[in-house]
Amino acid sequence: MPDSKRRKARASAPANQLWGGRYAAGPAAVMTAINASIDVDRRLWREDIQGSLAHVAMLARQGIVRPADAARITRGLKKVAAEIEVGRFAFSTALEDIHMNVEARLAELIGKPAGRLHTARSRNDQVATDLALWLRAACARADAMIRELQRALVAQAEAHAGTIMPGYTHLQPAQPVTFGHHMLAYVEMLGRDRGRFADAARRGNRSPLGAAALAGTSFPIDRHATAKALGFDGPTDNSLDSVASRDFGLEFLAACSICSTHLSRLAEELVIWTNPLFGFVSLSDAFTTGSSIMPQKRNPDAAELVRGKAGATLGAFVRLTMILKGLPLTYGKDMQDDKPAIFEAADAIELSLAAMAGMIADMKANPARMRAAAGGGFSTATDLADWLVRAAGLPFREAHHVTGRLVRLAEERGCDLPDLPLAAMRAIDKRITKDVLGVLGVDNSVRSRRSHGGTAPASVLRAARAARRKWL
Repeated sequence: MPDSKRRKARASAPANQLWGGRYAAGPAAVMTAINASIDVDRRLWREDIQGSLAHVAMLARQGIVRPADAARITRGLKKVAAEIEVGRFAFSTALEDIHMNVEARLAELIGKPAGRLHTARSRNDQVATDLALWLRAACARADAMIRELQRALVAQAEAHAGTIMPGYTHLQPAQPVTFGHHMLAYVEMLGRDRGRFADAARRGNRSPLGAAALAGTSFPIDRHATAKALGFDGPTDNSLDSVASRDFGLEFLAACSICSTHLSRLAEELVIWTNPLFGFVSLSDAFTTGSSIMPQKRNPDAAELVRGKAGATLGAFVRLTMILKGLPLTYGKDMQDDKPAIFEAADAIELSLAAMAGMIADMKANPARMRAAAGGGFSTATDLADWLVRAAGLPFREAHHVTGRLVRLAEERGCDLPDLPLAAMRAIDKRITKDVLGVLGVDNSVRSRRSHGGTAPASVLRAARAARRKWL
């Protein structure tokens, strides 16, 4: 039969051709629609074939399958992989999932020996293995993409270690910091995200293959051999847990959710900073869009979309949690819906990381606007209070009170703290001397923050170099 006719016949094959002689009648159309997962799990084809190749090699070594049959199965699986790779494979909804699609095509290619491939395994352990392999690769991709974003942030930090900007609490001016220091805060957050993805990959790196449907198998298989062949640290230790658990998927989704929250916070800052009322940074045409009616607009759409996609990753975590929370051991068909959640979150986090790395590399800072804003809102008030503690010996609470009176005076006069006459300051507290002028002003404030992790420009430059060594 020509390949085109064979693929057409496979696409219309009855759904029960592989999973049983018990069912004489075909399923209702709605059952076929709700039961099929091929539109989603076709993404697992590489992992599915990889797992099958390791499985059949083990079956041959253990004498469970004849070497000649194993060789034919191996050649057939590689041909199936080649067909999928070049887009010549016809996926069939009637065959439900990626496992049965591959096996059906294998049977067309090599005939009866294809039926021996499924010896000593079930679709339950097969799909868990496929997903574990896929998630391991997804964690590696996320790590590499986070590293590129860190690289862009560190470059900005090195370039702007001394660029003064306002630091905020409650989105109100708090104390002056440097733009480089601000960039390095996200480097730290993202470093912890990399740790979470690494932890998820490590804990999920156990092979479920060989757990079969739920109880293991009576065949003399070698699960350690298949685990090693697939790059796992070893086999899972309980057959029930092997097919029932998806916490490795939940952990991946948790890492995605936390990382996307960090990205969303940075995206929000880009939205704020690019607003002309702030004007701290600008983004080029590559990461902004215009308006259909207002020609002056430059909208930070890429940042807004990154901010929005955080909802998709968190929603995916909640979705999978809700699927699993009421399931008795072991497998339930509900678990088929684990993959849409996982794939959606993986797509969202990878696109968000790529967009954010591009925006940070593209971003141009406006040091003059940042510096002008840094002096507003009496941002050196804490420096004044600290000076009163150090130089005048006041308890901090009393120094806080004195500084508050000076802030009120500056407000009444419409000036900033460094612009108050010394006589006016001494009228509030005679312990104030001209030496106080050495701590007021944003430059003095920033230079004084030399504690570990502080915003002093020299400290920021050292921290940026350390981050480059540690993460890049």
